Amino acid sequence: MDAIRLSGELFHNMATFTSLLSGIIDQEAMRKPDPGSWSVLQVVCHLLDEERLDFRPRLEITLHHPGKKWTPIDPQGWVIARKYNEHSLEDTLAEFLVERRLSLAWLEGLSSPDWEREYEAPFGRIKAGDLLVSWVLHDLLHVRQIIELKRSGILRLAGNYDGRYAGDW
Repeated sequence: MDAIRLSGELFHNMATFTSLLSGIIDQEAMRKPDPGSWSVLQVVCHLLDEERLDFRPRLEITLHHPGKKWTPIDPQGWVIARKYNEHSLEDTLAEFLVERRLSLAWLEGLSSPDWEREYEAPFGRIKAGDLLVSWVLHDLLHVRQIIELKRSGILRLAGNYDGRYAGDW
């Protein structure tokens, strides 16, 4: 595993999120395509909570305190309990970027991490390297989600006009 390249992906994803979210006003950021979907704002709030409460702390425990229990998380429940859709997109993105920089500094400060170290999670054994890979993939999952939300917003703005000429995925 190339941990340096994976950390680099986490770094570059800051610019990806910033670019994808540029120009989205709060009202549009709060729009959900349907009741079962998340809004762009809810996705960014989720990214912030995952950054500070999931990936970094759980990787820290796995690498340095494998006997300690992970703090429980509730990503689905937090959407409502923490009123994600009432936050400011600009402020939440700024907080996420601060947390991501802290994560990157923490990763850079690791001294010879044992990426093979395992943790007995509630769902089974997981390696520290699995967590790092999952962290990067989690970013990409939500990049895709934001793109799909932006696409549905553009189609809504198009009104009677058809976007099929662009191609389909």
